[in-house]
Amino acid sequence: MDFLAETAIFLAAAVIVVPLSRRLGLGAILGYLAAGVIIGPYALGLIPDAEEVLHFAEFGVVLLLFIIGLELQPSRLWVMRNAVFGLGGAQVAVTAAVIGGIAYGTGTGFGPAVVIGLGLALSSTAFVLQLLAEKGQLPTHHGRAAFAILLFQDVAVIPILAVIPILGVQDAAAGGTPVWLAIAEVAGVMVAVIVGGHYLLRPVLRLVASTKIPELFTATGLLIVIGTALLMSMVGVSMALGAFMAGMLLADSEYRHELEADIEPFKGLLLGLFFISVGMSVNLGLIGTAPGVAIGLTVGLLASKGAILYALGRLWKLKPASAKDLACVLPQGGEFAFVIFTAAVAAGVLPQGTSDLLIVVVGLSMAATPLLGLINDRVTSMTKKPITPSYEKPPADQGHVIIAGFGRFGQIIGRVLSSQKISFTALDISADQVDFVKRYGAKIYYGDASRLDLLRAAKAEEARAFVLAIDDVEASLTTAEMVRKNFPHLEVYARARNRQHAYRLMDLGIIIIWRETFSSSLELTRDLLVGLGDDRDKADSIVSRFMEHDRMRLFEHYTHHTDEEKMQDLAKEGAKELEEMFARDAEEAGHIDATDPDQRAAE
Repeated sequence: MDFLAETAIFLAAAVIVVPLSRRLGLGAILGYLAAGVIIGPYALGLIPDAEEVLHFAEFGVVLLLFIIGLELQPSRLWVMRNAVFGLGGAQVAVTAAVIGGIAYGTGTGFGPAVVIGLGLALSSTAFVLQLLAEKGQLPTHHGRAAFAILLFQDVAVIPILAVIPILGVQDAAAGGTPVWLAIAEVAGVMVAVIVGGHYLLRPVLRLVASTKIPELFTATGLLIVIGTALLMSMVGVSMALGAFMAGMLLADSEYRHELEADIEPFKGLLLGLFFISVGMSVNLGLIGTAPGVAIGLTVGLLASKGAILYALGRLWKLKPASAKDLACVLPQGGEFAFVIFTAAVAAGVLPQGTSDLLIVVVGLSMAATPLLGLINDRVTSMTKKPITPSYEKPPADQGHVIIAGFGRFGQIIGRVLSSQKISFTALDISADQVDFVKRYGAKIYYGDASRLDLLRAAKAEEARAFVLAIDDVEASLTTAEMVRKNFPHLEVYARARNRQHAYRLMDLGIIIIWRETFSSSLELTRDLLVGLGDDRDKADSIVSRFMEHDRMRLFEHYTHHTDEEKMQDLAKEGAKELEEMFARDAEEAGHIDATDPDQRAAE
């Protein structure tokens, strides 16, 4: 069968089965699995070779790990460190020990038992997050706990995948390759990726972005993922490790949102293909010949992981209902189990027959999770009407502000917000502008704010406000229309070049509009501060003080305006001076300590 025919079969299976699965409330991933089972060699046999497809589709997991790396900023990990490393670490350790111990006690060797325990301890990140998002449960206690556990699991996959090939290297060592040398090669390549990526990736992305060719930027992002993945695979380490490291290196980059938006469609398609190929790999013959074993192991996996999750949730001071919900959403096996078991077979650690059975169990556990969730929801609704307590709603002052366009107008707003410790995400389509502004200490990301995928990557659905400060009129209107259509709850504060531009913005339902440039940006900032919770008098005072400070600095800096390095230093000093000025004002007025972000948030 030729490539086009196989492609048509995959697409047809997905288009038919996945919408049906979602209509039944079972989710897209279960639909992909079912589609794979139907067209696979153990059912209709439309695609006879599941192994070859699975090998190609594993690149979807590689892209998933790259995006996880992009999201895994060190600062974010630090804030969540207790939940991630405490609850998440305990879940992986306890579950792996229990399941591995059971496997070892039934006669499985020590090495295979360790792999089985670690593989089955992981849950499905893509599956669970989609399930929680569809139900609107990510902000709840059990949703946040599930996210912390999944985040640790995603990190834990990396050392697990790195250890398995090294176990295979030990066998090769008997043929003349010392183990220490193989490990040194792996460490050397990892150091090279980290050092080279730190110094090379941003200049390369800056150069490509300056061409203003979107498809070239996308190609560069894919090349970064493929290049690092191939480099790691050359020394026998999983490609996923290289992709994860590349993502981590770019997590604090100004190009993070654009890369995520560009890679996301490829990741989605290849992950769908991955789940289809996993469904094709499910050996229905094993279920037919030994249904009791397959079903029994699946029930055992769900019960053991569910019990451990419930106990850990209660120890983590979750209420019984939240601990029960956590146990019902995370008991399944995960997509990385397929990768781990496949790598273990290739390394000679796990027999092929055992891997086939475990893949069947993981697939069945995934299929059972939505049903388990439906039963849990039905039982909860029968006992009492579910009410989301107020403490489970995200506080209104924990969101961020998105500033689209970071030229003169947007920068003024950003400076005022920074002085008030209000977080914001700045987006600008000009790579030169991004590079220039970053030299002055501002945090800004490269990207086209009119792209829906980029706005989602910037978490527009969680933002408190959207500042439309794009200079180009048509680009401004395109972005405004995109935001109003897809995020109708988001208040838009817009800059208009002229009266006609303002009228066209009003046609889109945007009423908070200020025209060019400095004074109008300050007027908009005053409205923004009021919308974010300050009273009018305080907002007036903040803006007036900023205007006085800016005017004073304007004349002071005049003699240095041709010295770029001096101006950069003065800009950074001015930002610090502005924060200190507002802090003194607050203390003299008897307010809270304005330099304390926790007190600022609680005000």
